[in-house]
Amino acid sequence: MAESSLTKRALAGAMKTLMASRPFQKINVGDVCELCQMNRKSFYYHFRDKYDLVNWIFQTEFIAVMQEKKPDSYWEMVEQLCAYFYENRAFYRNALSVEGQNSFREYFQEVLAPVLQGLMDSEFAPNTPESDFLVTFYSDAFTAALIRWLSSRNCQKPGDFTAMLRLCVEATAQKLGGKET
Repeated sequence: MAESSLTKRALAGAMKTLMASRPFQKINVGDVCELCQMNRKSFYYHFRDKYDLVNWIFQTEFIAVMQEKKPDSYWEMVEQLCAYFYENRAFYRNALSVEGQNSFREYFQEVLAPVLQGLMDSEFAPNTPESDFLVTFYSDAFTAALIRWLSSRNCQKPGDFTAMLRLCVEATAQKLGGKET
């Protein structure tokens, strides 16, 4: 593995460790560097800021893996996404709590939009006038549901959560006269 990749993974591991016990807002670049015994220059050589590091973690641990696996359906991708978040729930509960410019939540919704567009096209007639509205609505709804789910004291299993999401989308599709499910 290239030295650059090792450095990035060490910084990512430190960030994940810190975020398991501290709010994101109370973690600074110095904390990350101290935990993995690197200097700040090493951090800034690889990442713009701590937000960039959190986004990179998601990019490398989930998106890159999905691009290689190529799930059979959008629902399979959603199931795998929920399983991934469930396995890393302390980290993502924390990451998704941050709002605003450059936040993981903003980045996640940008990544989620094309997946939801594909899902909407598979559940509804493609390119309907409602399509853009539905993508925005479900992006906001999915993110809020994800945060609530991950924050729940008795966080249900990912398959059960995904089944409820699917029920909601399919019920909307039927109500709006979309494709038969």
